[in-house]
This record gives sequence, structure tokens and C-alpha cells, in this order.
Amino acid sequence: MQTLILGSSSPYRAELLKKLAINFIQYSPDIDESVSEGETATSLVERLAQEKALAIAKDYPQALIIGSDQVAVIEGKILGKPGDHETAVKQLMSASGQAVTFYTGLALYNAKTHTMQHLVEPFVVHFRHLTEKQIRYYLEREQPYQCAGSFKSEGLGISLFAKLEGDDPNSLIGLPLIKLIELLNNEGVDVLQPNE
Repeated sequence: MQTLILGSSSPYRAELLKKLAINFIQYSPDIDESVSEGETATSLVERLAQEKALAIAKDYPQALIIGSDQVAVIEGKILGKPGDHETAVKQLMSASGQAVTFYTGLALYNAKTHTMQHLVEPFVVHFRHLTEKQIRYYLEREQPYQCAGSFKSEGLGISLFAKLEGDDPNSLIGLPLIKLIELLNNEGVDVLQPNE
């Protein structure tokens, strides 16, 4: 099997990929993640996922490379990673009682054949009505400052939600495994028969 590279510095994406019980290398791409003028959330995450995979191909020209990127969108506004406590408070206050759509861009690049598969997977989170006190308590407990939308759904973050809508709950954490398995199958990688 070709070497499989996860093009991400995210420990959460790495933990998700480990669920598939296949060998991979984690390698952080170095790209500019700035939003281009007029770029939509879906076009942004799709572009960045592909750029991450292509950036890694320079160092791994024979590999299969996974690129992924995620943003949250509320009332048409893109929310990125908050980076600090007060920004996270503002993000969660604006999400309180609202539906927030998370878009995850996923790319699988075969550096050997120069073929790229890519898609965007949406996932909608309906937030409970939250007080500022609840939000601050949550943030002090989990400190999700490097997570789009200011929460970790795999932890206490689940207490923030009224309802989840989407095809794959892994998408919310940043790596839509159901779609990734399809893309890997297209490249001849069957996660249920990894050595064949």
C-alpha cells in the first residue's frame, strides 16, 4: 500500500483516523489559510483541503495524502478557531439558540498519479439557549481555543447542543470518515482489508 499521510497538525483528526486501524503518518502542511476576497465557506474549505494535500506532496511524491479543513458558519459569517478565551465567549454567545453549520473540506491526493478527489461535508449543530455563566464554565473546563466554533463535541461540548444533523458525526470533529473511506476505496484502499 502507498504511504498514507494525514496532512494536519490536529490531534483530533489523528485520533479519528486511528479508528480505521490503518497505518499513516501525520505531517503538518505549511500553507496560508487566509480567506480570499468573496470566497464562500464551502469554497474556502475545499480549496484549503486541496492545498494542504498538494503542499505535502512535495515531500512525499509517492504517497496518498489526506487534506482537511473546517469552518463554522453562523448567519452567513465564517467563524474560525477562536484562539483565546474572550473570542470563544463571543462565538458561543452568538451561537446560543442558533443553528450553526460546519463545513469540512476533504481531499485525497494521489501524489504518484497526480489525481485529486475532493468534497465538502456539511454538519448542522443546533445550540441550546446558553447563559454567559454556562459558556464561561464550559470554556474554563475544556479550553477549546484551537477548535472551529469554540467547542469539542467529543467532550463536554455535547452539553451545548439541542440537536445534531448530518451524515457523519466525525465531520463535526474535523474528518468525515464515511466519505474518506469512499475516497480511499476509489484508490484501491479497503480499510476492511488493509494489507491486500
